[in-house]
Amino acid sequence: MTTTDGPTADVPAADGPRADGATAGRASREAPGPVRVLVADDERLVRLGLRVVIDAEPDLTVVGEAASGAEAVPLVRELRPDVVLMDVRMPGIDGIRATEQLMATMAEPPKILVVTTFEHDDHVYDALRAGAAGFLLKRARAEEMVQAVRLVARGDSLLFPAAVRELARRQAPARRPDPGPVGRLTGREGEVLRLMAAGLSNAEIAGRLAVSTETVKTHVGAVLAKLGARDRTQAVIAAYESGFVLPG
Repeated sequence: MTTTDGPTADVPAADGPRADGATAGRASREAPGPVRVLVADDERLVRLGLRVVIDAEPDLTVVGEAASGAEAVPLVRELRPDVVLMDVRMPGIDGIRATEQLMATMAEPPKILVVTTFEHDDHVYDALRAGAAGFLLKRARAEEMVQAVRLVARGDSLLFPAAVRELARRQAPARRPDPGPVGRLTGREGEVLRLMAAGLSNAEIAGRLAVSTETVKTHVGAVLAKLGARDRTQAVIAAYESGFVLPG
């Protein structure tokens, strides 16, 4: 996993029938071929720029474009991309609502990377809470964008701890801490969750705790299971929402 100080994703969804009625199975996601990307942004030039950057990579391909969340949701269900680059601010159904709809109606939703102009946009935090795997800045370099797509497509986390921490701090006055499922974590699992929130990879956590990487993977899996989190991003959000990790 690659982490930086400023977006995040993870574990694959379970096999089973798809809530949206599609009959294609999990095998289609795992078949050889380029990572399939859908671009959703209300600005045509932004969509064009992202398409050019992504299609220039032999292992990535843009399979569709949408100018709004209302267009993106049915297109995602139809095309089943692996990753969606979702503009957080779009007319009508924005990136937050579109993310919520996809997470609620698809058994195997794609990884969603929210694309935003401003790093400290409170809408980004709402999108992460809704199930987005992480976020990208529109000013990011081309190589950063394609690397982010690759990371989340293969199930790794793209976590920007400082940015998420600042977003959580800005949201804190409007939230009432609730220990919830976090209270069921063991002491070691709690340590692992705090280090996840700090942006450490499994290997880095293993080094910090003087245990094997496999042991860390086991703890991470237990944390996700107990929190009902789809991935590391959702676990970190739960840590902040519960007050278990303070954003100060």
